[in-house]
Amino acid sequence: MDTKKTIHSLSDEILENLGRLVAIDSQLGTPAEGMPFGEGPAKALAEGLKIAEELGFKTVNLDNYCGYAEMGEGEEIVGIAGHLDIVPVGGDWTYDPFKLTRDGDYVYGRGTTDDKGPVLEALYAMKLLRDSGVKLNKRVRLIMGCNEETGSKCMEHYNQVAEELSCGFTPDANFPCIHGEKGRAFLMAYSKNTRIISMNGGFVANAVCDTCTTVVPADAGLKEKLEKALSEAKLQEYSVTKENGELTIYAKGVPAHASTPAFGVNAAGVTFECLAKAGFEDDFVEFYNSHIGTDCDGSGLGMKFADDYGDLTLCNGIVKTEDGVISCTIDIRVPVTLKEADVRKMCENRLEDNHGRIEIVEIGEPLFFPRESPLVNALYKAYTDVTGDTENQPMVIGGGTYAKSLKNIIAFGPEKTGIDYRIHGADEYLLVSGMEESVLIYMEAIRNLLAI
Repeated sequence: MDTKKTIHSLSDEILENLGRLVAIDSQLGTPAEGMPFGEGPAKALAEGLKIAEELGFKTVNLDNYCGYAEMGEGEEIVGIAGHLDIVPVGGDWTYDPFKLTRDGDYVYGRGTTDDKGPVLEALYAMKLLRDSGVKLNKRVRLIMGCNEETGSKCMEHYNQVAEELSCGFTPDANFPCIHGEKGRAFLMAYSKNTRIISMNGGFVANAVCDTCTTVVPADAGLKEKLEKALSEAKLQEYSVTKENGELTIYAKGVPAHASTPAFGVNAAGVTFECLAKAGFEDDFVEFYNSHIGTDCDGSGLGMKFADDYGDLTLCNGIVKTEDGVISCTIDIRVPVTLKEADVRKMCENRLEDNHGRIEIVEIGEPLFFPRESPLVNALYKAYTDVTGDTENQPMVIGGGTYAKSLKNIIAFGPEKTGIDYRIHGADEYLLVSGMEESVLIYMEAIRNLLAI
């Protein structure tokens, strides 16, 4: 059997099934009886399990927290964990985010790469292995989760009601292989005194604030100074309008995932920076610029740090005003060699002054597997055998995946280094050629894991 040709012949079928999943708005909704994450994620799970059943797999729904498709027999389980929930649409889409749209090798839609597409890539890898007659000395289980983007409560439930995985991967990150994930610290900043009338921007905490609207008093000469400062910033769009003694500032930056905030332009951060440059004197403007800023490295909090596996990064995702108080989310990705106590000590003297305060909400532990571990070697070999790429090596990332929630798995694909698939942004896409290659890589990965 020419596996590549077989995968190519199935490409349209895979995309048709992906379209069924993309059509469902599966972002976190209002919990209801039997639907812990709302109607959308429950519908997506039902559709995902239905597709698996149509392909001949045994399926189990675990109380609409998650479900799985399984093949093979044995005590041990090779696990593959992907998610069907999505982040809010956000941004300015060229295409309908809930209608799969193909343009040559590009296929657009929310969830195409994060993570509905990879779920189907893994499912078809299982199908092709099964159909090839490969000996299944272990069970192979594809878990479809419904709450990865907002807390991974789905995997907490899996751990309570289902069996532990022997080894496996989550197709929700990068190739060639992820052997470590930074820890995540979540903080909130609050104004104490501010002349800013209102400021609202961003749509999720784990992505750079890409648009922001701010209202301030129209001080004499401020409009012209602001327009000059904004024109020199790296914004996609901006405007300053004056009405009833107030200035309304609109800023459009560039979206990016919180694990790589330097790829984006923080519209809120730029607005604060430009207010200061324009001479707008304000306590919270000073606090934000000195403690958070636009550098993305945590230096304002005394947290600038790097180890052999990567830098600490800081992302401001949401800014909002309630009852005269401005709040800002702060998402920090912490290098794997830092412990919680280290993080707290680094910033303890920078959390509050007369102008504002910052609260540490939580600090999550990092994940790390040694490069030479059997799991890392098995997955990396699958990647290199299919692609021939030995230049790119196993890496540590800033993103968090199900690997932190389930034992004995690490993140593995499907994103290629150097390609921006626009996950968490407008016009998210996958490449059909990449999808077909990923199916082949995942086939080899499962083979290797069956042999461990």
